[in-house]
Amino acid sequence: MTSETVISIFLGIGLAASVGFRVFLPLFALSLAAYFNVWELNESWQWIGSLAAVLTLGVATVIEVFAYFIPWVDNALDTVAVPLAAIAGTAVMVSTVAGLDPVVTWALAIIAGGGTATAIKGAGAAGRLASTAATGGVANPIVSTVETGTAIAVTTASIFAPMIAIVLVIIILFIIFRIYRKLRPRAKT
Repeated sequence: MTSETVISIFLGIGLAASVGFRVFLPLFALSLAAYFNVWELNESWQWIGSLAAVLTLGVATVIEVFAYFIPWVDNALDTVAVPLAAIAGTAVMVSTVAGLDPVVTWALAIIAGGGTATAIKGAGAAGRLASTAATGGVANPIVSTVETGTAIAVTTASIFAPMIAIVLVIIILFIIFRIYRKLRPRAKT
């Protein structure tokens, strides 16, 4: 496995993690990166770097970011966004991974890309529901700001410093795991 392949895997995992926070933001950033020749995408995914894709994903990103600032709408969006995150996480992995057999690429994309995005989106949706229940939705814009900021930071790191992005993803997954362990019901003995 070449260093280019490893870096492309880190890029894909970083973007997939970002998809767990905001579905369209990492896709938009990847589209911009491809449009401006910062990253070269797999041959069948080069359409993501087209002007039409940049504009469409840019509009979708703006709508998504602002919609998450509306209490109750954010919870409704999470219902749709969890399965979308799995699809988008898989897509960013497939579009960025270079130098692997297609079977390995797709397996990696489904497991690492889709799995990472779904885990983060699921945890975020549960957190937003808890915020809504505890504060009547008043704290949800704060949650949305943190999620959007995290998506921007991880997406930026993924595109410009994939090695740093993979460290951020590991930290995020560790934090989610720790929170899950604290919140899950204990087995009675």
